[in-house]
Amino acid sequence: MNEYDRLDEGCPDLQIQDDDAVAAKLWTRRSALALTAGFFALGTTPGSASGYVQRIEPRANHIVVSKTNRSMALMSGERTLKRYRVSLGFAPEGHKARSGDGRTPEGRYYIDRRNPRSEFYLSLGVSYPNPEDLARARAMGVRAGGDIFIHGGPRPVSARRARQDWTAGCIAVSDAEMEEIWSMVPTGIPITILA
Repeated sequence: MNEYDRLDEGCPDLQIQDDDAVAAKLWTRRSALALTAGFFALGTTPGSASGYVQRIEPRANHIVVSKTNRSMALMSGERTLKRYRVSLGFAPEGHKARSGDGRTPEGRYYIDRRNPRSEFYLSLGVSYPNPEDLARARAMGVRAGGDIFIHGGPRPVSARRARQDWTAGCIAVSDAEMEEIWSMVPTGIPITILA
C-alpha cells in the first residue's frame, strides 16, 4: 500500500498535510511568477513612455521631404494626406557625405524600421545609406554614417531643440505630429528627400 492508496482509504491527517504542502508550493510559485511578471513589465515600459494609443488614420504610400522648404508630405498616390514643418540636421545644406557631418541625406530611401522606445519620440528608420551612398563614402575614404530617422523630440527635452535645425541628420517633428505620422506610415514605404 502506498501513500496514494492511503488517501483513497480516507486518512484525513495525511490528506490535510498534503493539501497544505501543495497550497504552500503553489503560493510560492504564484508569488515567483507574479514577481517575475512585474519585473518584466517594469523593464519594458520606460519612465518616459507616454500614454500614446495609435489612431486609425489613412495610410501613406510615399513620403516626400523638401529640405529647402523644411517640409514633409505624406502622400497617397498623387494626393497629399498631411504636410508638416520639419527640423533637419544642424548643417542641412547639401547631401550627407560622411558620418558626423550634420547633414540630412538627399535621395530615395525607404522606411525600414520602427522604434517606439527610441531616445527620440517614436522614431521611423530611413534606409540611409543606400549602395550609392556607401560607394561615394568609400571613394572619399570616409564612413557613410547611418541611423537616420524621422522622430519627435528628444528624451528629455533639450535646449538644442529650440533651434530650427538641431538633429544629427535626422528629420524631426513635434511629438504630437510624430504620433500622427507613426499611425499613417507603414514600414517599407519609399521616402524621397529633396534638396
